[in-house]
Amino acid sequence: MHTGIDISRIATTVRTGTEQYTCEVLAAIARRDTTNTYTLYCHRLPTTLPPIGANMSVRCIPLPRLWTHVRLSVEVLRHAPDVLFIPAHVLPLGAPLVRRMRTVVTIHDLGYLRYPEAHTTAQRLYLRLSTVWSARAASHLIAVSAATRNDLVRLAKVSPARVTVVHHGVADRFHQPVVDLERARKIAGGNEPYFLYVGTVQPRKNLERVIEAFANASAQLTNQGRTPVLVIVGKRGWLSERIAQRAATLGIADRVRFVGYVADEDLPALYRASLAFVFPSLYEGFGMPVLEAMACGTPVLTSNSSSLPEVAGDAALLVDPHDTGAIAAGMVRLACDQALREELQQRGYWRAAQFTWDRCAEETLRVLYS
Repeated sequence: MHTGIDISRIATTVRTGTEQYTCEVLAAIARRDTTNTYTLYCHRLPTTLPPIGANMSVRCIPLPRLWTHVRLSVEVLRHAPDVLFIPAHVLPLGAPLVRRMRTVVTIHDLGYLRYPEAHTTAQRLYLRLSTVWSARAASHLIAVSAATRNDLVRLAKVSPARVTVVHHGVADRFHQPVVDLERARKIAGGNEPYFLYVGTVQPRKNLERVIEAFANASAQLTNQGRTPVLVIVGKRGWLSERIAQRAATLGIADRVRFVGYVADEDLPALYRASLAFVFPSLYEGFGMPVLEAMACGTPVLTSNSSSLPEVAGDAALLVDPHDTGAIAAGMVRLACDQALREELQQRGYWRAAQFTWDRCAEETLRVLYS
């Protein structure tokens, strides 16, 4: 079989959720499948590629705008593979015209439908047109969680028979015991104990409530002789300004540190050196940072909604993301209750070990060639 994979997402130096997924699943497919042939389509060559096999070739077909719907469409119309795999949402407009070509699209979330206020009007329009159309036009869909599958069925009116759930994995670097903790403290901006958040800085991540909860928890912990800080890792997204302003309004701007995007190789140390990982997001299609923190042995506080209970299982402290008091109480518990920390650490190690990229690749291959 000849399979085409859109790898355009990884032709960027700042790789977040969908880009990391594309890299990891591509590398795992390369490890597991040396029989079928693959063409990897991109609009510009990635700075770095994951290890790929001799049965994989890169096809760079430049076009500055509308690459997916124009240039990739032309490519598959002229030289159609047997299977076209789109790891992130957007199927080329021309793909359904190739009747003999099976198309598989991974849908990561429908956040723009669940939390439309977290997106601009233009973003909502584009996402509605591209994601919902792709979901209905593809031969089959991969949903990264049962929660996302349920959203596809309920909100996008997709038949459940056309959706297969394939969970993400956890990269090996998060399981490594030796990390540079001094480097982590340098990035965190000091030697104080810190709560950690990792992800894009945007309203859907619930960071205003996290900062409010931190202000509450910090006051309690300071009274007990502890003075923690909150370290927020991630690139700035839409409406991020008001999130930073919230810390200033509460008078804790000096203890809420926005450190920006952090290179992949530094994340394990940041997780491992932290007091706890705090991720009470309003909505996630999967929530990869939760498992990354668990693999590093870091206690996790996360939401009891969307996909996060599905991912965390019984290995995290689950709270209502709309309840600032519950988030604050959870932070205090994780800072003070050593027995709880140790219990969550052991459960987290086990939970994270259940999610591997090799298993993800095996299940993805099953979908591609079914």
